[in-house]
Amino acid sequence: MNVLMLLKNKSEVAFVYDTNTLRQGIEKMHAHGYSAIPVLSKDGTYVGSVSEGDFLWHILEYRNNDLRVQENYQVSDILRKDFNPAVKIDVSMDELLERSMNQNFIPVVDDRNFFIGIVTRQDIIRSILKEL
Repeated sequence: MNVLMLLKNKSEVAFVYDTNTLRQGIEKMHAHGYSAIPVLSKDGTYVGSVSEGDFLWHILEYRNNDLRVQENYQVSDILRKDFNPAVKIDVSMDELLERSMNQNFIPVVDDRNFFIGIVTRQDIIRSILKEL
């Protein structure tokens, strides 16, 4: 089995741009029911992910939960580049499985670091169960 069999294509995945406002990021995560979301640059490269906690810590740090105030900040202001690191399309299934132990989703990029989609922990587990 390879990663392409498990891949949710970019067109099927919600993501935000690093230039989106925090309000836009919060609203998109809420609309899709995500607890974390991939972050792309305007050229489509994967730059990291942000989680609900990242937004919450920012709100607590600035002591202002008014969503209008969050329009003054960009997703790049809270981005953790080491959170949910991406894998290349040719990643081994062993590596994918190992990553899924700590990540709900694994971003997948091509050789130029362009985001092409994600593999979810749920899809990996479902695939393993089918093979049993």
